[in-house]
Amino acid sequence: LTKLNETPGLSEEIVWSCETLLKERAVVLKIMNKCEDISNQLTKQATRITEDGECGWNIEQPSILNQSLKLKPYQKIGLNWLALLHKHELNGILADEMGLGKTIQAIAFLAHLYQEGNQGPHVIVVPASTLDNWIREVNLWCPELSVLLYYGSQEERKLLRFGIYNKSEHFNVIITTYNCAISSADDRRLFRRLKLSYAIFDEGHMLKNMNAVRYQYLMTINAKNRLLLTGTPVQNNLLELMSLLNFVMPHMFSNSKNEIQRMFSSKTKTVEEQSVYEMERIAHAKQIIKPFILRRVKDEVLKQLPPKRDVIELCDMSEKQEQMYSELVNKLKKTIKSNEKNSDMGNVMMQLRKMANHPLLHRHYYTDDKLRTMSALMLRESTHCDANPELIFEDMTVMTDFELHLLCKQYAHVNNFKLEIDQILDSGKFRTLEHILSDLKTKGDRVVLFSQFTMMLDILEVLLQHLQLKYIRLDGKTQISERIHLIDEFNTDMEIFVFLMSTKAGGLGINLTSANIVILHDIDCNPYNDKQAEDRCHRVGQTREVQVIKLISKGTIEESMLKVSQQKLKLEKDMTAADSGEGVIPADIASLLKTSLGL
Repeated sequence: LTKLNETPGLSEEIVWSCETLLKERAVVLKIMNKCEDISNQLTKQATRITEDGECGWNIEQPSILNQSLKLKPYQKIGLNWLALLHKHELNGILADEMGLGKTIQAIAFLAHLYQEGNQGPHVIVVPASTLDNWIREVNLWCPELSVLLYYGSQEERKLLRFGIYNKSEHFNVIITTYNCAISSADDRRLFRRLKLSYAIFDEGHMLKNMNAVRYQYLMTINAKNRLLLTGTPVQNNLLELMSLLNFVMPHMFSNSKNEIQRMFSSKTKTVEEQSVYEMERIAHAKQIIKPFILRRVKDEVLKQLPPKRDVIELCDMSEKQEQMYSELVNKLKKTIKSNEKNSDMGNVMMQLRKMANHPLLHRHYYTDDKLRTMSALMLRESTHCDANPELIFEDMTVMTDFELHLLCKQYAHVNNFKLEIDQILDSGKFRTLEHILSDLKTKGDRVVLFSQFTMMLDILEVLLQHLQLKYIRLDGKTQISERIHLIDEFNTDMEIFVFLMSTKAGGLGINLTSANIVILHDIDCNPYNDKQAEDRCHRVGQTREVQVIKLISKGTIEESMLKVSQQKLKLEKDMTAADSGEGVIPADIASLLKTSLGL
């Protein structure tokens, strides 16, 4: 130690840091050994279930399920796997790829428990967008299960709690949303007091941060057993997966929470930056998750499912758009150089994404001089006659070109300032999209068209109307009760050519197998959100090849985003692949952002 302290640039801290690291690795190794013991206990039975086909099934389709509906062979395997975990008093994560019917497998498992004498109560916690779908599927597949919907205003939930506490409500299953389960102290108290058999969490990847308040609240739900359903077990980093495991197996992981966080929380890197230790860390994570996760992908279990073909459509920006993008890059370079904060980087990235998609998502055509004129004219409107023109001007300065265009359409005295149709359609992606849609229409295909931005959906509506294409729209503002109606309308009315959707609102709990083309007008930073969207069409029930077309503006931030998303998807393969060889860990977005700006 003395020698270290006397050497320039070194100190005894190196030794103590090594000691801490070795202790942390010992803790993780201990957990791994526990998991290995569990894995060894289950391996023979699990292998017989998951690999031997019908010979390995101990449990057939429960008799209380709708006899006109049949579980697929792989769904029976999932049912048996869940029953096996239950027998060994273990919780798990059913992580089948989206579109393989995790909802149905969970319902079949509850039906099996019902027949075995375990009639609940259970709780199923779901995103609000999947609520109607869950109720529909439970009633369709297992009407024997009595369902209580815990949803509504605070007053409505108060009445429901009164009925539950006074046992006037009979139910086997409570279905609620993440928000309603933990929204108020009374909501949280209800689920702490109820003695539940199973708590099932749909889209369990939402529980990715063990430090989040929502995570802590959901941990207090008083259920003997837990089951997570997710099509995306690994998202941005390995810590997220450990958070999920801590959630399903708290008695095994919680005492080592701090060590796990330190071991798995460092930023992901490219393969060039990856050390042997980091590669070993991935191997550790794979070993830890092995007993608790069942993941099948479509290629493995749905040999009869038509293929899915991915197409990257690189779009040249329009001349005007390219000029505006270049000007924006030069402006934002100064912002990056002067401020390195990630929050600012996120804003820079969003500005670039918007320009790459459509110039009207910025303000360019409506100059300050034009806005001065418009704000003065607005005083002639009966709704604004007493307004302060300076305040009107200030409000206008933060609006985009398209928002200002809509304003001009709304008020007669500024109507002459509305944009021309050529200006609205002046986007590289729109030019590409116009050709694609024309070709698809001729072939008799049907399209689900996604965008991240609701304002982009507004502009896309103008394009579809200009092309005289029949469409319907669903976004985050669409009432949950209206969503099922829109989905049914699209699936039954073949005259509707395009279903226009926001990626997040349309990514969950929606079956659109009547369409065979998915177009992503703009990709998400998180590729799993895009996969959710893609799999609305590529799922059980699809009879035609599905084509997924991603529109990428050439020479923009979107090319960097595509690279990052491909690396993230590679990380998932890395987590579930065989032990031979390790893949790429995603690169840092901020680094790629700087690269795309030429910094």
